[in-house]
Amino acid sequence: MSTDSDIIRRSRDSPSAFGELYDKHASIIYRYAARRAGDFAADDVTSETFLVAWEQLETYDLDRDDARPWLFGIATNLLRRHHRAEAKMLKSAGKAASREALSDDSDRIAAQVDAAAATASIASTLKNMAAIDRETLLLYAWADLTYEGIATAMGVPLGTVRSRLNRARQTLRSQLSLEELDETENDHGRLAAAPRNA
Repeated sequence: MSTDSDIIRRSRDSPSAFGELYDKHASIIYRYAARRAGDFAADDVTSETFLVAWEQLETYDLDRDDARPWLFGIATNLLRRHHRAEAKMLKSAGKAASREALSDDSDRIAAQVDAAAATASIASTLKNMAAIDRETLLLYAWADLTYEGIATAMGVPLGTVRSRLNRARQTLRSQLSLEELDETENDHGRLAAAPRNA
């Protein structure tokens, strides 16, 4: 099977070969873009990603066999344009999960309520997180890139990726721990009994 660098090398001489790169990676770029900015933006981001890749074909480092970090880097830059849509989607997800948890009657099990509350909390934390940390975390979690792949995609050193992921994880842990503490305090400010495990 051809590596991405082989496909790109052939594409420089025969433009029709570029379709192989699209066929190989368009679906993962689309899924990543859809998770970041919604389905309405994913088609545009995917198309634009491969258009930019085509325009920058000569700049691709042929020593890299895997083009995914390069493509995710392009997609991430394009998604910055769609940041407002992403923030709106996270805000809506947080509100929807909160409404579901609040409007729930006895016909939902406790685990579903906990999941809805956790979704709202995570969505809110992601929305309020520094954009650069959120992008790094989502490239790791949703695009399934390695640290090295994220560094390539974002054009930063490996140590910067580690710092950003560490900061993002600390933000998530801190925010989720604070909310857990808030839920376990009683009216007198003392900790109530430990929350029950579902």
